[in-house]
Amino acid sequence: MTTTSRRAAARIRVEMVRNARRTPRKDAVAVEEPMEVRLEAPEPGGGAREHPVSVTMRTPGDDFELAAGFLFTEGVVTDPHAIGDLRYCQKADPQEYNVVTAGLNRPGAFDAASLTRNFYVTSSCGVCGKASLESVEVMGCQAVPDGTLEVGDADVRALPERLRSTQRVFDRTGGIHAAGLFGVGGQVTLVREDVGRHNAVDKVVGALVLRRELPGSRYGLVVSGRSSFEILQKAAMAGFPMVVAVGAPSSLAVSFARRFNMTLVGFAKPDGYNVYSGPERIRGLREAGADEPTPAL
Repeated sequence: MTTTSRRAAARIRVEMVRNARRTPRKDAVAVEEPMEVRLEAPEPGGGAREHPVSVTMRTPGDDFELAAGFLFTEGVVTDPHAIGDLRYCQKADPQEYNVVTAGLNRPGAFDAASLTRNFYVTSSCGVCGKASLESVEVMGCQAVPDGTLEVGDADVRALPERLRSTQRVFDRTGGIHAAGLFGVGGQVTLVREDVGRHNAVDKVVGALVLRRELPGSRYGLVVSGRSSFEILQKAAMAGFPMVVAVGAPSSLAVSFARRFNMTLVGFAKPDGYNVYSGPERIRGLREAGADEPTPAL
């Protein structure tokens, strides 16, 4: 089961302006194309039925991971082990590689009601925070248990650069997000890039779905941008106990992390970071002494 290689970056002609002087040149930009996700679910009486699920704008590449991760983290497929065959739709020419169908290998793993409820829990929907948190519990998301992943302070501070050093498409375009997995030693073991930060997370989760490695309680998630409610939701569905972000969290992301017993770190950089929830999972922290100045926010 492999994804056909597609271009993640495209060469275009631009005008570079410096000191009011323009120079024509070639530049690389991240590719953004739509991808439709379809689900083929077994019917009770035999046979299978195909359900259109969603269209997302993404960077081509790792499409099967994106489809698998999306279906699981959004609660459409309740059992990640039920995701079997993934394929491009050969009947969708010339958009063959922009339509992915996921086949389920067992009945009862598809929540049809999720197709009408699962897409309103985004940062732009206007739904209250309490309703959003409750909706995730309806999807079956559980609080992360204590005693899971612990990471040293120095490794937390090193994570942004370790992630950045693997961002090959960002090196070429400067316009793409990344998400990665890390373990106890803070080493980043798997990275996916996409124009959508939520897509990058889904690709990471999808990789674990296809490897049959969920729940991901022995991994943490590091993201190159901010941490939103949606990022925390997807991380919790995958069982990640820790999310480390280079940017800021939203208020609902903080509420989510505290409600679901997750460690949430923001503004991570070599000289420090902010911990919004779960500091007990970070080794080597100590309380500031009375004679030590409090850093300015």
